[in-house]
Amino acid sequence: MKAGQWDPKQQKIVINDVPKPKAGPGQFLVKIQSASLCHSDLITEMRPDYPVTLGHEGVGHIEEVDPGADDKGFKIGDAIGFNYFIGCCFECEACQVHNMWCETGKSRLQGFMVDGFFAEHAVVDWQNAVILPKNLDMSRTAPLFCAGITAFHSVDSCELKSGQWLAVIGCGGLGQYAIQYAKAMGYKTIGLDINDSQLEMAKNVGADAIFNTMTNKNYEEEIKKLTGKGCHAAAVYSAANAAYTGAPKVLRIGGLLMVIGIAPKPLDFITTFDLTTGKYRVKADSTGIPQRMKKAVDFTGKHNIQPEVEFRKLEDLPDMVQGMHDGKAEKRLVVVF
Repeated sequence: MKAGQWDPKQQKIVINDVPKPKAGPGQFLVKIQSASLCHSDLITEMRPDYPVTLGHEGVGHIEEVDPGADDKGFKIGDAIGFNYFIGCCFECEACQVHNMWCETGKSRLQGFMVDGFFAEHAVVDWQNAVILPKNLDMSRTAPLFCAGITAFHSVDSCELKSGQWLAVIGCGGLGQYAIQYAKAMGYKTIGLDINDSQLEMAKNVGADAIFNTMTNKNYEEEIKKLTGKGCHAAAVYSAANAAYTGAPKVLRIGGLLMVIGIAPKPLDFITTFDLTTGKYRVKADSTGIPQRMKKAVDFTGKHNIQPEVEFRKLEDLPDMVQGMHDGKAEKRLVVVF
């Protein structure tokens, strides 16, 4: 089968012919319908010293069920999405927090440490799978299984009430998902970014207001005026440290800073005095564990939330990665098989 892989010797993305995988104990063999590119896919540090298939956002149809998974509520032909940790026990105390910390030490990240989903077929641990709502377009649904679920959890965890204000800082794929979820939950949203085209996308998916934080020097005052005293929560989907530094400035007293984007440096602006006196609160969220997926997927189907995507072919993967690295990707880039 064809697979888009990172080749560490050539230091580039290549399209290789590789053996079709087989389902191991407790696994499904999945015919991939679509896989999408995420900023995290640009990270190379975790990859082994041999070619590995990229991609940790994917959906597909079950083609083969290992006997160890034949009584888990799935069957051949089911349309499923899936989380991207594999090999963990899914049951230990650490796995109830995040599968990365599985006490067995066997957890691996698909698309980074082992083969992922930019291929015609992939294997998936049954615990990771969830059946897709029939109303969702599968070709556009791959981004849900990282970006979308992360965005849902982050908005859902902001503890907001209907009519309250959420600042979405970073209006790329994650931020656009977050705006749609927030609007479906009844919140008012403000999109903040330094890219006008991404801000326009944020407006298109429902943001009540948008601000370019680079060109509008008065955005903090304008947000305070618009919201009364500032936003009730600010969720940072950008990985830039500067995005985090500016986030507390748009919050009202007692507001919540939601940490999502993984910044390269520690957040050195946070002080214990601000936290102990309640100037603002801090929480964080992520794609989370498989047990949390169904709530996000069901909500997505109920409100028919899907991202703006650009469809590509597997052969385009090297150009897709380069375009994302250069900051040219405005929509989620999706390979359809």
